Amino acid sequence: MAWIGMAAQSEHLFSTRGLEANAPCGRNAPPDLSCPDSLLTRGTILVEAQLSPDHRPHTIIGYKRDHPWCSSLSLSMLPGGGISLVLTQGADVTHATLPDRLPARGETVRMTYAWDAPAREGRLSVEHPGSGRIFLTRVEAPKPLLLSDLRLLTHTPASGPAGSEVSLLAISTAPEPIGPQATLSPDVPIATPHGYRPAGSLRVGDLVRTMTGQSVPVLDVLRHTVPARGTFAPVRLRAPYFGLRRDIVVAPDQRLVIGGSDVEYTFGRERVLVPARHLVNGTSALTERCSPTVSYVQLLLPGHEVLIAAGTPTESLFIGRLRRKRDLLAASMLHAYPRAHLPEHAQSAYRVLKPYEAMTLAAQRAA
Repeated sequence: MAWIGMAAQSEHLFSTRGLEANAPCGRNAPPDLSCPDSLLTRGTILVEAQLSPDHRPHTIIGYKRDHPWCSSLSLSMLPGGGISLVLTQGADVTHATLPDRLPARGETVRMTYAWDAPAREGRLSVEHPGSGRIFLTRVEAPKPLLLSDLRLLTHTPASGPAGSEVSLLAISTAPEPIGPQATLSPDVPIATPHGYRPAGSLRVGDLVRTMTGQSVPVLDVLRHTVPARGTFAPVRLRAPYFGLRRDIVVAPDQRLVIGGSDVEYTFGRERVLVPARHLVNGTSALTERCSPTVSYVQLLLPGHEVLIAAGTPTESLFIGRLRRKRDLLAASMLHAYPRAHLPEHAQSAYRVLKPYEAMTLAAQRAA
């Protein structure tokens, strides 16, 4: 699989060889897309946007062409907050709709259309990264998409009224997973009974140490490459803030377990959970600028544990009751894991700070 297109802020990139710094080769290489009229039989269109909360219908992204044949795509917001996808190719029309309640003003949602034409399977999903809510619907017998149409989509600014802003559009040559994500840079040192090891070097069966001092086995190691923009943009957490022994790079959704006298005094809790995205202040944490894509890893453990990453407590992968949700499990990074052996995770007992609370804490730590 490979990401071949991306539009974020002033960037508009499209490469049939892939956007990765080291383009995959062999079996994982992207399909031959050298011809402008090539068809992408499997792929993903990913869109992140802050949607206008006034419920006005409008097109979020789209294109319409008459050559080499009549085709169009529109991802639109419906009255009341639903999302609609309409694809036309000649007389063929593909349509899918997701009813949804809009998130709070200013919250980003992630919309994903993934298709596998040979398998006659597709899906439209909406994720709320802030709350973890996911809405999913199947798309029956999706058609391949024309490469030139996808190139046009990448280079054409998205449309929408005031208050609606597309922050990321990305195109992949494979159906990309949704749901629980990898969130650690592969070089983040993780505490084990035998010392620290890079997260990317851990394997199934290896033991890792938790904040309570227990040693627990690694059930699976998730690895994923995503666009390094939008809600995936890596965050550099700087030492010695947050108890770190060295700088580490994590995904914005990676949550730290932070304690101390200032936490107890300010929030009345011994420890709290803070997503890395809310710690960015230019001093103790900052957004890491890098190539168009970034690779993350994460560890699946029997329970929802707190790992020690470079000296600071961080959450392991949280999957909740994913195994009870067949459609979501099939679309996730854990689709190949034996469902009967997949653990269930209880929510953390620690309170998750709100964005303004996390920013206050980060400012105190940086002072």
